[in-house]
Amino acid sequence: MTILPPASQLVTVFGGSGFLGRHVVRALARRGYRVRAAVRRPDLAGFLQPLGVVGQITAVQANLRYPDSVAAAVKGADAVINLVGILQEKGRQNFSSVQAQGARTVAQACANFGVDRLIQVSALGASAESKSAYARSKAEGEAAVHALVKQAIVLRPSVMFGPEDTFFNRFASLVRMLPVLPLAGAETKFQPVFVGDVAEAVARAVDGKLDGGKVYELGGPEAKTLRELIDYVCEVTGRKRLIVPMPFGLARLQGQILEIADMLTLGLMPKEFILTRDQVHLLESDNVVSTTAEKEGRTLRGLGIAPVSAEAEVPAYLWRFRKSGQFDTARAGG
Repeated sequence: MTILPPASQLVTVFGGSGFLGRHVVRALARRGYRVRAAVRRPDLAGFLQPLGVVGQITAVQANLRYPDSVAAAVKGADAVINLVGILQEKGRQNFSSVQAQGARTVAQACANFGVDRLIQVSALGASAESKSAYARSKAEGEAAVHALVKQAIVLRPSVMFGPEDTFFNRFASLVRMLPVLPLAGAETKFQPVFVGDVAEAVARAVDGKLDGGKVYELGGPEAKTLRELIDYVCEVTGRKRLIVPMPFGLARLQGQILEIADMLTLGLMPKEFILTRDQVHLLESDNVVSTTAEKEGRTLRGLGIAPVSAEAEVPAYLWRFRKSGQFDTARAGG
């Protein structure tokens, strides 16, 4: 198959205005691709425009729950990327409709228009046998994509970090507010991956440098327990906190209570305090790259990407959680 120069190609990015989306759009724009960012609220995606030259990036309305809007966004595209995902169900935005049926809808549109370069971003831990509805829906979405588009590429990143992340920022906020931190899954291992590295992997998939029909697992340079990661947050923010491991059974009860509280307050609870029972189920399993993926080169290093460490990026955006902010004399390099 002959691949045209980037400037002659149109790439549709579902979820282009999200945390990962903006980095993917930037990586594609730098390569010269024309980008169609398919989002639910195009009026809120204006910040994407400066990432490219005039006319290079266009935001269009699309919702994965409405096939006609998805088809309109896919029509005319040379490649399609689906980044859409949720961590918590709210109303009609549930795991099944967004991550399973939504992925199927995108893949069906690609099949209808003959687009075989489809990149589906899933998540490490996706499994049809998982206790977590989130992980099961991710696996269902992957299966639907590969059934409809045989050459589709699936990328499974671990928890992603970057200036706008909901991982290190969330725990830094909790560390600032709470003298004692109850922690479920304290010994669960994670392999945090830099959002820019994931975006680069996505862009290389669009370039045609990844093998079609395969699943790639993307993790950072090292795996650490959740406790170790929280200890690092405390170190970076200059705060000492008591971390109390919480049994999973108690954590699930806490999650049920917090879900009810969030519902009764009409979703006005601070997002840092939200913990669902499904998220507790996710914490029961390690979130790291498999040895099989490492041996087969289906990782960042296998793609020739040297993964960025959390230590290289996190201090640059967690300074605002220090007692004296950027003027804290205890900050790294201060």
